[in-house]
Amino acid sequence: MSVLEKAGLRVLHRFDPETAHGLALRALQLGLTPTTGTVTSARLRTTLAGLTLPNPVGLAAGFDKNATALRALSRAGFGFLEVGAATPRPQPGNPKPRLFRLTEDRAVINRFGFNNDGMDAIAARLKDRPRDAIIGLNLGANKDSDNRAGDFATVLATCAADLDFATVNVSSPNTEKLRDLQGKDALAALLDGVMQTRTALARPIPIFLKIAPDLTDAEIADVAEVALASGIDGLIATNTTLDRDGLISGHRAEKGGLSGHPLFEKSTRVLAQLYHATQGRVPIIGVGGISTAEDAYTKIKAGASAVQLYSALVYQGLGLIPDIAHGLDALLKRDGHANVSEAVGTAT
Repeated sequence: MSVLEKAGLRVLHRFDPETAHGLALRALQLGLTPTTGTVTSARLRTTLAGLTLPNPVGLAAGFDKNATALRALSRAGFGFLEVGAATPRPQPGNPKPRLFRLTEDRAVINRFGFNNDGMDAIAARLKDRPRDAIIGLNLGANKDSDNRAGDFATVLATCAADLDFATVNVSSPNTEKLRDLQGKDALAALLDGVMQTRTALARPIPIFLKIAPDLTDAEIADVAEVALASGIDGLIATNTTLDRDGLISGHRAEKGGLSGHPLFEKSTRVLAQLYHATQGRVPIIGVGGISTAEDAYTKIKAGASAVQLYSALVYQGLGLIPDIAHGLDALLKRDGHANVSEAVGTAT
């Protein structure tokens, strides 16, 4: 991390977390943040569900909810970006405060509740996206919707023309009863509707499913079975957790989803279970607690074809991204891998 970035993070941490988040996005929009351009190599270049990535390190959904900083983020070293979640209608989300730093735990708790500008506003911004980046959208459902399963298909149909992939998010803990859609029958019906919508698109795009880390072994097996039967293109493991074991920070009892370092082990176990349950037939993006190249490599060896992060940026800044990509390249070289794909699932 550069001296300038350290100073910037110190300033941001003087503000409440949500205000700091907004200021960080504004700095990106104004071009005030360091950008490294594309980070790639023969070892890092890979294919994910038919998408060619310069490197396997992506931005997780939630950082740029409304697709307002795509151009700057596309030059920050990421191999791919995921924005959103987007819902059919705009919604304010849950009351503030709803974002908390757990500094001692290197973690974050949020209970945003899918606050976003709505699919029409986000679709308009996506039309002006940088075309040399891989960009996906996290699909959500309105809190007061009487057809949440249908909401995912609606957002997909509206925004797909300017997307490279889309993610069905049934695993946020901050919209009441949303996680109920992870049940076997409900999930199968939801994905059937989304896949029918995808088939009808002028340019069908890969569809991913993002799951929670708090599923039982039986529920993980059900997700794997439905994923294989539905024809989706990939899984994202995992979203935030409701678990609070081992936390020491003052905000540890706040309601919402926990992300960051404490999630790493739990999300990696779920990732490895999914990799086994699907026999490696469905690519998986590993998310949860990544803050070093070693963390990213561990996820890959557990079965991830690519990884995403977000919470670590709160503490280490955007300079972390090229550091992880270059560090991952060095780890692959050390272990004799000509390409990252060779390391996938090697330590399960």
